[in-house]
Amino acid sequence: MTNIENPIQRSTLRRLLGKEYYILKRKLKWILGKEKWSQQQNSEIGTNLVFEHQSVILRKLKDVDMYLQENKRTNLRLAAKKLNNVVIKPGETFSFWKLVGRPTKFKGYLEGLVLNQGKIEKGTGGGLCQLGNLLFWIFAHSPLTITERHRHGFDVFPDVNRNVPFGAGATLSYNYIDLQIKNNTKDSFQIKLWTDDIYLNGELFSDKENYVKYKVEERNHIIKQQFWGGYTRHNQIYKCEINDMNEKHEELLAENHAIMMYSPFLKE
Repeated sequence: MTNIENPIQRSTLRRLLGKEYYILKRKLKWILGKEKWSQQQNSEIGTNLVFEHQSVILRKLKDVDMYLQENKRTNLRLAAKKLNNVVIKPGETFSFWKLVGRPTKFKGYLEGLVLNQGKIEKGTGGGLCQLGNLLFWIFAHSPLTITERHRHGFDVFPDVNRNVPFGAGATLSYNYIDLQIKNNTKDSFQIKLWTDDIYLNGELFSDKENYVKYKVEERNHIIKQQFWGGYTRHNQIYKCEINDMNEKHEELLAENHAIMMYSPFLKE
């Protein structure tokens, strides 16, 4: 299904009240739910690298002030510190927001870029979606099960130096738009995250050797003009597992549908 209706613009008050309602609802779920959450931070659980990835922190984006990109570096560093060395034990669920908490000025978070109904705006803690994208890509190359993942309904920026498929990430908004992963294996996993002058870096380790390799690929990518005049972008993200017997198992990780906020016929 590739037909998308032109989105309804909600009032600022309705969006604010709705957001706080869903934040409270998610907090109650954390308290009253039966989920076993990851929270332990250890120095080391093993040296078996499952997957690693890095992404450039500063990107020149059209009509975006570079100071917002610089602020993003600070926001990423603060959030990464909360997640670094977290262990996901068998049966536990990793929740980005339960570990990071609400990004506020009091905690040192700065004004960064946020997307609101397809428009670029400024907000405290903006830019953390880059961390969600990196974590999704790492977890997608592991035996861990992604149980909650969201994507923007808008494709805001053209592909420039993209090294992962469109939609192979996870958007975040405290706390009900979360990234959650369940460890259904018998092994423990540990996240390593840090920033340097250029990159946001991430690694995932296991306490046991892992002989299974994973490949994540895009399929069925199309751009379609909708009946209301705009263009939309669609694809599917598959996780492919290849074991020692060279047997291949495929899993549909995500199906993306987004309204394009730029012309699909832009020149390089």
